Amino acid sequence: MKTKLITNMYDFECKLFRSVNRHFDQKILNFYFRTITHLGGAIVTIAVSLFLVIFTRGLIQATGIASAFSLLISHLPVALVKRLYPRKRPYLALLETKVAANPLEDHSFPSGHTTAIFSVIIPFILFMPQLALILIPLAISVGFSRMYLGLHYPSDVLAGCLLGSSSGILSYILLSEDFYSKINIF
Repeated sequence: MKTKLITNMYDFECKLFRSVNRHFDQKILNFYFRTITHLGGAIVTIAVSLFLVIFTRGLIQATGIASAFSLLISHLPVALVKRLYPRKRPYLALLETKVAANPLEDHSFPSGHTTAIFSVIIPFILFMPQLALILIPLAISVGFSRMYLGLHYPSDVLAGCLLGSSSGILSYILLSEDFYSKINIF
């Protein structure tokens, strides 16, 4: 019973993955997803967070600090889970998966790019809710790009979204009260 449920869930996930990855050869989508995926990479997420911490003040700096802290705490479980659950990337496990040259070779679960982008944007959304209309579609695009590029299953992306969002909420809770008490907003 349990094995059949897991098999059915995996089959559904593979169908969902293939429905996204099959569009890999479309030029406009290819350009968009190959570009946007880098927004969830280590270089961009770390650089943006550090830039905001160093070169801004007030609410933006506080948000940058929360984002940097969130990014840090989100990637500790990512590294641990990738070691404990060494899931092969879809392009290694599923025939006919379309993937770019020189793809990542580490483990698939959870998506580090998706974790990173959500961990960075969630403090911004919580501190400045008006940014949600821009940041949520951006983060969803990064997650979607990971499937489009043949690098992650939908559950990898979902786990990254939940992990990044949770760390973003936690960093907001831990850092917002301290920040607001220092600038005497309330």
